[in-house]
Amino acid sequence: MATLTISPQEEKRVKALGFLSNKGTDNFSARIITVNGKITAAQQRCIAEAAEKFGNGNITFTTRLTVEVQGIPFDKIEEFREFIRKEGLETGGTGSLVRPVVSCKGTTCQYGLIDTFAVSEEIHHRFYEGYHSVKLPHKFKIAVGGCPNNCVKPDLNDLGIIGQRIPKFEEDECNGCKKCSVEKVCPMGAAKVKDGLLEIDPEVCNNCGRCIGKCHFDALEDGTTGYKIYIGGRWGKKIARGRALDKIFTSKEEALDVIEKAILLYREQGKTGERFAATIERLGFEKVQEQLLSPDLLERKQQILEAELHVTGGATC
Repeated sequence: MATLTISPQEEKRVKALGFLSNKGTDNFSARIITVNGKITAAQQRCIAEAAEKFGNGNITFTTRLTVEVQGIPFDKIEEFREFIRKEGLETGGTGSLVRPVVSCKGTTCQYGLIDTFAVSEEIHHRFYEGYHSVKLPHKFKIAVGGCPNNCVKPDLNDLGIIGQRIPKFEEDECNGCKKCSVEKVCPMGAAKVKDGLLEIDPEVCNNCGRCIGKCHFDALEDGTTGYKIYIGGRWGKKIARGRALDKIFTSKEEALDVIEKAILLYREQGKTGERFAATIERLGFEKVQEQLLSPDLLERKQQILEAELHVTGGATC
């Protein structure tokens, strides 16, 4: 069996940089952040070259859309970081911090309702990078989904965004067709013709946007873009399903402010080692929602960030 020579202190230090120990060896896997799950051809070539030059030639992909280069010796870590930096790549993604964002391909997907790549990149810069020095009670994971198909499982993340298209039904244009093209295309069964008029049940409709433009008489030609936000999801040893805030946000800026308020609330009111789902359960969803919909947390932002909280943090993976 190989003799391990890297001290626990050094292993912890490089883990904070995104280098995870390869079990039973003195080698490490470098976790490269892809920002939003999208990298250029030049970046792919750089990663491949780095894997051959510094690692064992193997590259793996994580469930959270980061890339890991395996088998990097401890004394090659800094050289590796410098090598990938030339293509704008960085390592990281560990600790009791805002973690790298996961995004579906909604920007190019036929069902995508929002520009998920752009939204995810904005979240990355504002919260992954902007809050990188802010210690939290535990890790905080964010996912951005382009539509209610939920491919990236936003409701199983600490905070998840789902793109929405809220239909604008023009009642005066409706002919109440016996074979309604809108009713036919609605995957949720929310649209039904009753007494000669189309009705869309808001309790059933998931704002997928499939009905927009499908009416032959232009009764549903438009819809409002929105952002549905789930809080308190958790995947792992103890699974928790996130719950949606009552409000659907029609402003991207307002939706991003809610993310920031959630992070600030978690830092201020979460207990060290406690996931956000447990914080919400302890405080009560309604109390948390009330705070996320008010300006108070942002008004106290500096005070919350400067407080001596969660010096250790609770994340072990």
